[in-house]
Amino acid sequence: MQLYNNLSNNERASLIKEAGKDRLTISFYTYAKIGNPQLLRDHLFLFWDSIDVLGRIYVACEGINAQLSVPAENFNAFKAQLDSVSFLENVRLNIAIEQSMYSFLKLKVKVRNKIVADGLDDDTFDVTDIGIHVDAKRFNELVEDNDTVLVDMRNHYESEIGHFQNAVTPDVDTFRDSLDLIEDQLKDHKDSKKLLMYCTGGIRCEKASAYYKHKGFKNVYQLEGGIINYARQVNALGLENKFLGKNFVFDDRRAEQISDDIIAKCHQCGAAADVHVNCANDACHLLFIQCDACKEEMEQCCSAHCQEINRLPHKEQKALRKGQGNSNDIFKKGRADHLPFKKDLRDTFETSKKASV
Repeated sequence: MQLYNNLSNNERASLIKEAGKDRLTISFYTYAKIGNPQLLRDHLFLFWDSIDVLGRIYVACEGINAQLSVPAENFNAFKAQLDSVSFLENVRLNIAIEQSMYSFLKLKVKVRNKIVADGLDDDTFDVTDIGIHVDAKRFNELVEDNDTVLVDMRNHYESEIGHFQNAVTPDVDTFRDSLDLIEDQLKDHKDSKKLLMYCTGGIRCEKASAYYKHKGFKNVYQLEGGIINYARQVNALGLENKFLGKNFVFDDRRAEQISDDIIAKCHQCGAAADVHVNCANDACHLLFIQCDACKEEMEQCCSAHCQEINRLPHKEQKALRKGQGNSNDIFKKGRADHLPFKKDLRDTFETSKKASV
């Protein structure tokens, strides 16, 4: 009985290319009390593997968080299986704005302590006592309300390439970091202001809305389905698109184009750019924004030092890495001193907050 992926990325990519069939990139989540996450994990893996579903899925006692690539011809079977699980019946599926056959190349279903790392003690509050979900139309109305503070619940490298107009974009590395920062900055407005939050697909806002209600915020709202669902509703209903730039996504596409605006800069030369790459030096692998000109000149490396290493034969590179472990830059997501044009967002919250309150 196969319960784990056994193909490499290259092998899977070759099979997908050979099949030549359309695939759908889909995400969904739900908070639910799951008694045996391992049992659910194995149940999902067995069926999804049989219909060629790929993706990254986390299952925990608090629910499930999934980003998937599903063969279009198997979508109905995929949906039927979800509906057969009581707490997944009619779960909202966020279908990507931009599709790719290669968004995921492996099926990874993992049991985790939580479906989103948040550092919270959930026993202190009711995670089901959430804020008010709003659709794109109501979201746009709330944004125009002077009593609304619009907050981006994503991390700095996500909001840097795209965010809503006039949104507060905290300069944080993790979801947990943003929770305390936002509460502290808005503590004097828990009764008077409407706290309106958004994220990629809604999962972070769902937990955050319950947390902020627990902390005494009286008017808590979240964009239902996140940026992904907003973009679909705006296009379908002909609404004004208040999102600028790209929506960062956690698969091989890296981003979806929501508007034509380029609001970020190349971290190396400062030219307008909004494409994230990983440094080609495997010992670094830093995620940063690089324009086409710098990509060619620097051979997709973040520094001259990494460029020199990357030019070495593979065996020499491997020998240099031996015993060194991974560079901390892997986890910095663009926070490297040698990137002169990395946007500094440290004052963004204060500036936006003053404008809002």
